Amino acid sequence: MTVHSKLQPYIDAWTHSIESINDLVAPLTEGEWNRRTECPYWSVRDVVSHVIGFECELLGDPRPIHSLPSDLRHITSEAARYTEVPVDIRRHHTAPEMTSELEYTIIRRSRQLRNETRQPDAEVRAIGGGEVLLEEQLWARVFDVWVHEQDLRRALGKPANLASPAAVLSRDYALRALPKLVAHDAGAKPGSAVVFDVHGPLEFMRTVRVSPEGRGSIDSAVSLGPAATFVVDWETFVRLLCGRVRPASVSADRLKAEGDAELVEAILAHIAVTD
Repeated sequence: MTVHSKLQPYIDAWTHSIESINDLVAPLTEGEWNRRTECPYWSVRDVVSHVIGFECELLGDPRPIHSLPSDLRHITSEAARYTEVPVDIRRHHTAPEMTSELEYTIIRRSRQLRNETRQPDAEVRAIGGGEVLLEEQLWARVFDVWVHEQDLRRALGKPANLASPAAVLSRDYALRALPKLVAHDAGAKPGSAVVFDVHGPLEFMRTVRVSPEGRGSIDSAVSLGPAATFVVDWETFVRLLCGRVRPASVSADRLKAEGDAELVEAILAHIAVTD
């Protein structure tokens, strides 16, 4: 048996993105590994350590036994603590140690994915525990790796791959959060619609509609007379959704919002749907 055709696009996109990270960090000097990223409290080294740590978990490697320092201010939950362990344990690794481990992890994980014969709806272990469908697990890894690739590119001043296959899959992954954001979190009125008009390397328009029962849905059809419209460039949109930048700090030429002012404010207050 071979990899299921439905899973291959996720594997190809993940491969392109994580190999791009490898190419990006391979020539870095020791000092560049310490450069800050938009991930709160995380350096370039920390972001790469996070990617390595989660891929190693999916490889079945044992969790590192490590006690976190007590002065990490951003550790405010058990989920954050879980995520931080494989990051903190690598904080004193040298550049050669980081690049060697990343390359070896990519080789091992790529081999594992090439030999994947399970169906997309197979239940597999989720990162952190529990179970998830295999397709969902791979989709989440594409999103996570691509978002962190972009974190690294911004920190290092090396923009690229904003319209790559991983970017397209990451867009679709993130957009699934918008119906809840608009209908539930922001409290848009039943029967209303909110339009997100995104331009740049990846251009698209999506409309979130709130049913008479108050449930949100999303489609690509044009809406006449929406309650609110957001016009934003693709990179800024990603940064907003991932909590990398606050709406108040985004310039007017990058983010324009029209319509019900109260609804606009509520949507922007909840727009960070992931971290």
